[in-house]
Amino acid sequence: MNLDVLNTEIQEFIDANIKSDISSLLLKGIPLNYINSKVIIEQIEAKKRCQKKLPTWFNTENIFYPNKLNIEQTSSEITAKYKANLVSGQTLIDLTGGFGVDAYYFSKQIENVTHCEINPELSEIVTHNYKALNAFNITCKNDSGIDVLKQLDQPFDWIYIDPSRRDDSKQKVFLLSDCTPNIKTFQNLFLKYAKHVMIKTSPLLDLTATLSDLKQVKEIHTVAVNNEVKELLWLLERDYEGEVLVKTVNLQKENTQNFQFNFKNESTAHVEHSAPLTYLYEPNSSILKAGAFNSVSQKLKVNKLHKHSHLYTSETLIDFPGRRFKIEKQLAFNKKEFAKEKITKANITTRNFPLSVNDIRKKLKVKDGGHLYLFFTININNEKIILVCSKL
Repeated sequence: MNLDVLNTEIQEFIDANIKSDISSLLLKGIPLNYINSKVIIEQIEAKKRCQKKLPTWFNTENIFYPNKLNIEQTSSEITAKYKANLVSGQTLIDLTGGFGVDAYYFSKQIENVTHCEINPELSEIVTHNYKALNAFNITCKNDSGIDVLKQLDQPFDWIYIDPSRRDDSKQKVFLLSDCTPNIKTFQNLFLKYAKHVMIKTSPLLDLTATLSDLKQVKEIHTVAVNNEVKELLWLLERDYEGEVLVKTVNLQKENTQNFQFNFKNESTAHVEHSAPLTYLYEPNSSILKAGAFNSVSQKLKVNKLHKHSHLYTSETLIDFPGRRFKIEKQLAFNKKEFAKEKITKANITTRNFPLSVNDIRKKLKVKDGGHLYLFFTININNEKIILVCSKL
């Protein structure tokens, strides 16, 4: 960690070139001979990535940035804030601290937070940055989180862990058994030292399969940001034997969409099927990831268009955790019939349909964009249909 980076002259140069093209900057040369140009470039690239993802860090003076890969792998502020609202108590230990974003927000809710990071340079950077952020209730440990947990040998209110999803060859992995540390191996240790354990995993994990790997799961949170699933959170509680509650959340600028259901009851939840009515609903990605296809129909009292379509309809408009549309017209999937509508531009979505969006655009000669929304799907009679919609 080269503290010369924090000199006023260098910080001003970094800020002045935050939007500069890196290749052009290198060709032109960096007029600061007393520090390696590569170090400055790394700071510019990493800080640039923080502008939207980590605005608190971006807007705080004297922040030192690690390499851009560490920034890519860290939680965003919006998801870190969400996680922080799930915890409370006196003590929490983050076993895989990384750049320290999660631990920082946990420290807003927990009196004493321990941040563990095995990489000595990254641990040093995080220690420095917490001082710049006035986060004085966080203790940094430069060691393996598992080793720190054993060495401290003390109870915590919460253990948080975000296992590394890179193997020895730096290739991405996502199965629990392939991550480091191996959650399946150490979950008993976690529950020994903390009543509550929060595990962050890849959004690629299958919920049913992962539940068979984990013990005493009380809640699963599928967390999306602007309709893109970013994290799966698994909340374990020592000695918990009840049913698993799944909470879906889609974090947006304007509002947050929430929906929850009992995981065990999903397969038996009652579903009404019908032809398209006045309004059409498309669940957000968090709900789709959680597999709440039947629960949505039962709890929100909307009909499903087809068992496998995952599109819903109702006669009266409701508040729905996803996109809402007014159905203007229903068409059979027929090239000649569609041509009569003279639709040359539209937004296209497929659900349970044999053709891709690109294939449909070529076949029907429809360009992307405009105010119309076309849904290509299958109805309850197993017929291919097109729903011409306007967005609400």
